[in-house]
Order: sequence, then structure tokens, then C-alpha cells
Amino acid sequence: MAVTSDVSLTQELATVFARMSGLLLSSETVNTALKLITSVAAQTFPGTVGAGITLLDDRGERITAAATDAMVDRVDRLQYRLGGGPCLTAWEDRVVVRVHDLTQDTRWPDWARHACEAGLRSSLSAPLVAGATALGAMKVYAAQPNAYAEREEHLLILFAAQAAMLLANTRTTQDAERVAEQLKDNLRGREVLAVAKGILMARNGVDERAAFLTLTDTAQRQGTTLRQTAEQIARSTVRRRR
Repeated sequence: MAVTSDVSLTQELATVFARMSGLLLSSETVNTALKLITSVAAQTFPGTVGAGITLLDDRGERITAAATDAMVDRVDRLQYRLGGGPCLTAWEDRVVVRVHDLTQDTRWPDWARHACEAGLRSSLSAPLVAGATALGAMKVYAAQPNAYAEREEHLLILFAAQAAMLLANTRTTQDAERVAEQLKDNLRGREVLAVAKGILMARNGVDERAAFLTLTDTAQRQGTTLRQTAEQIARSTVRRRR
């Protein structure tokens, strides 16, 4: 019966997250989705008192992007400050890290001591991996020792995989938007350059090549870019006409 329940849960979660990952999500929507994932994870794993997702922020610093409560954020920030812990190890080594009993585990003694003081006794962490890139890690914490076994590892891997897919698709969308903006900017640059050349051709009675050489010479003398010089010529001509 438990096996059937696990399979049903796996299929249900995979379907929900697959739909989410196909959406073009804003940053606000992504944050909401990550919070939802951690909330569902905390409810899915028996004995879990908190769940969270660790990522890099825009400055390249590790942050807890989603957490079910302040305790998760607190013990996570301690890992970041100490530079070690189960969540960071899962991320850096791209492996699932299971801690059966924090009072007995010797891998991160300083962090484990503080985590125990916060009321934790066991944890399970899995990396968020998209292709060849490790995006972060997802973790669950329990107040009792030996809370997590192979079943929980399997489910957390599923959660982490779907969260990674969601983040990867979002980053792809953001990359596409950046490329589109760059293309628009390049087009605007070419347009203003063409306008400036046309102004110089009409004003000086020269051909396109001579107008372009005038632009480059002016830019060099003024210490500006070719586009800045072209924009200056276009603006001055508009003001003169007014």
C-alpha cells in the first residue's frame, strides 16, 4: 500500500511541477512557486519541521530563497557563514546528503551543535541540478533522529529535480529577454547612426563614406563612442530645427 501511495504521489508531483516549469514565470511568480514547493515538501515528509531551497542571489551570494519558517533560514545562514553543512555539501558535490543524527554526525561539528540547539536532530539535502549546472540545493529538517530513509531520498530528489527545471526554464526566459533587449539596443544604435550620417551628408554635401569618417573623427576628438556622437548630432539638429 505504501509503495502504491508513493508512486501516486510521485506521479502527481511530477505532473504539477512539469506544468509549472513550462510557464514563462516572473521573478515574483518563481519565488511564490519555490515557497509552494518547500511547503508541500514539509507536509510530504513525516516528522519534518522545516524545508528550504538555497540558491545564489544576483550578487553571487548564497541565500535561502524559500523557507517554511525562520528556523530554516537561521540554520541555513549559519551554514553560509561557516562555509560548510549538509545543504552546501549536497550543492557542491551534487549528491544527496542524509544526516541520521546531528548529535552523532562529525562532518560539520560547529553547525551540528547550533542546529541541535535550534531543536533539529536530522536532515536530508539534495542538489538542484539542470544539465551541467548545479543551481543550489533543497533540504528538509526533522526534530527527531533517523527521520529520513531511502523513500524520503527518492521523493526529495524528485522535488529538487522539478525545482531545478523550474529555475532553469526561468533563467532561459530571462536570457532570451536580455538578448532581445540587446538586439533592440543594437537596432536603435544603427538607426541613430544612419540618421546622423544622413544629417552630415545633407549638411556638408558629402557621400555616406565621408559622413561616416566625419563621425569617427569627431568621436575620437571628443573621446566619445560613435553612437554617443551620432546621438549628439541628431539631438543638436532637432533643437536647431525647433
